[in-house]
Amino acid sequence: MNHAWIDRAGALPAPADRGLLGLDTEFMRRDTFYPRLALVQAAHADACWLIDPVAYDAGADLRALVAGRTCVMHSASEDMEALAPLLGDTPLELFDTQVAAALCGMGPGLSYQKLVAAMLGIDIPKDETRSDWLQRPLTASQLDYAAQDVTHLAALHDRLVSELQRRGRCAWLAEDCARLVRRPHHDADPQPQRGFPGAAEWPREAQARLQRVLLWRDATARSIDRPRPWVLDDPHALSLSQQPPAGASELFERVKGQRALRGPQRAKLLALLQAQATPEELANLAPIPASPRGEAKRAVDAMRAVVQAIAAKLDLPPGLLCPRRLIEEFAVSHAWPAALQGWRAGLLQADLTALLPG
Repeated sequence: MNHAWIDRAGALPAPADRGLLGLDTEFMRRDTFYPRLALVQAAHADACWLIDPVAYDAGADLRALVAGRTCVMHSASEDMEALAPLLGDTPLELFDTQVAAALCGMGPGLSYQKLVAAMLGIDIPKDETRSDWLQRPLTASQLDYAAQDVTHLAALHDRLVSELQRRGRCAWLAEDCARLVRRPHHDADPQPQRGFPGAAEWPREAQARLQRVLLWRDATARSIDRPRPWVLDDPHALSLSQQPPAGASELFERVKGQRALRGPQRAKLLALLQAQATPEELANLAPIPASPRGEAKRAVDAMRAVVQAIAAKLDLPPGLLCPRRLIEEFAVSHAWPAALQGWRAGLLQADLTALLPG
């Protein structure tokens, strides 16, 4: 299809109205912490622009483009993360066609190609999915593939809105999309140890050490722009936190193979591992939810049955309605998960609370 290549400031025309904006990105994330944005595709009415953020700082153009428009995207979570540095705090109204399709009873995780084929009867090639999008110039096949990724979004939006309205679920979608927009702007979890239920029964000193190591790993991965597992993978983080090395030579032997862990990082890590937890650190340490056992495990099974029954009645994927990990978290902690606030709470909270173990 026809498209315009935008590789300099001032070349992107301002659309005349505030109609729908189809939006997508291509990015690479093989050896970095942050996604490397390689291309931004935008479609408005009959126009399609392929914006090259490698050639120039496209932030101002993108902020002006999205302001005041509904941005239609498919499976937008990673795209929002890639766009976050350029968009900053610019308000963005998102319509995610993958989430909308799931809320319309079309199943979870439906690909863009399958959704376009199902709703519009159009076949889109998939052969450029794993292209090197940072190469320049892009091939004609890449350009056509990139343009098609946004060409059909407005038509999908219109069909999905009609079905959402019929089912009374437009507010559900708006709530989920707003959450996706907010996610890239959240700070790192200050209690990352809570994601490791195997450490729930460790001494609190060891749990504090695990928290310290995981926070350091995240900050280090960000600062050197390398994937977290390259700095320190989960098995090493757990092993070192549970049984700290006696000195630098032992640490060196135990972390061989961690690709981004160099001398300065090892020295900092050793200091963190050998430090004693302070009273303040222990006082602020959130407990790690254990894996459900006994009555809690039986409650999880009962809650899952309720979720599956409600999901079937509503023609929703059970995992979209309530992921299992949140059921387990609730059964152990008895605290309603923040991720289940909103429309999900109205459907689930009373029934699931009634099943909590005494």
